[in-house]
Amino acid sequence: MKVLIIDGSPRRGGNCDTLISEMTKVFTSLNVEAETLCVAQKSISGCLSCGYCGEHGRCVVDDIVNVAATKFEEADGMIVVSPVYFGSPNGSVISFLDRLFYSTSYSKRYKVGAAFAVARRGGTTASFDVLNKYFTISGMPVASGDYWNNAFGREKGQAKQDAEGMRNARVVAKRMIFLMKAIADAKTNYPELLSEEPRVFTHFIH
Repeated sequence: MKVLIIDGSPRRGGNCDTLISEMTKVFTSLNVEAETLCVAQKSISGCLSCGYCGEHGRCVVDDIVNVAATKFEEADGMIVVSPVYFGSPNGSVISFLDRLFYSTSYSKRYKVGAAFAVARRGGTTASFDVLNKYFTISGMPVASGDYWNNAFGREKGQAKQDAEGMRNARVVAKRMIFLMKAIADAKTNYPELLSEEPRVFTHFIH
């Protein structure tokens, strides 16, 4: 099994990296491959609304989004970790996720998602909510912890002092593995549950 971790912090060795390291230890100990992509140090533009991806199945801007698209298709789950900027996830993370989820045509249903937000003090729950919407609109089950998936710290390494946040990172990683394995088992033993009604798009302007 494989998990793709999106590191949304431009600061190497910071508190987002601290959380990712804690989760990676759990994945490694339970024989799950975990690959981390650092996106916030890249120049990532927003969606151009050009329609290229609808015809070609990939974004017209050939950057880390297209690299991640291939890795995401092969993965059983995704974790997004972002610092909080003005009460929201890092703008690079938002642009990255907008284009990744919109430009890829493969089904993301039943891949497992999880998100973490890191801040000095406030804005983590709002950011956590924004990040989870990418998963829920795509039919991805969300791995939950025992509290909001957040951690606190300003200077590098301070998140290690947030015992509750560090524990929650380990809990979410383990529950993510449980869900991925349970879903793989269900796909084999209950294939009839995979059939779904055709999508219906209701527009509000006629």
